[in-house]
Amino acid sequence: MSEKPSLTLRRRINAPPVLVYRAWTDPVMMVRWWGPTGAETQSAEADPRPGGRYHVVFSTPDGESHDVSGTYRDADPHSLLAFTWMWRTLPDRTSFVTLTFVDDGKGGTDFTLLHEQFYDEAARDRHRGGWTGAIDKLEAMFA
Repeated sequence: MSEKPSLTLRRRINAPPVLVYRAWTDPVMMVRWWGPTGAETQSAEADPRPGGRYHVVFSTPDGESHDVSGTYRDADPHSLLAFTWMWRTLPDRTSFVTLTFVDDGKGGTDFTLLHEQFYDEAARDRHRGGWTGAIDKLEAMFA
């Protein structure tokens, strides 16, 4: 059995881990940056604790609405966040996201996103574009 595709993205974000973590777990902040380049987030909910859930709805410039949700598997404030990832339109394709937030000693955060267990390489490649755009917006929010 072959291993399913995964994706790892790393960035330095110009804010301490406490703020970058909050950007991922505070719905008011999530609405400001979530989604790929050009996307607009309509709603965000988050209950960042093991067993808690999140739910985000956003639209892309082509007018399409996107709805993603999941369950937090781990939430260590300011250092680790892990959760399932499931699109409303593809409920049989659950994947897993792990975020790490490390203080870089210079007032910033060394941030890593690991997204695992994609259905196929095409799904991974689509997510690479979406996550890159979202992290660009997150980074700009703290610039």
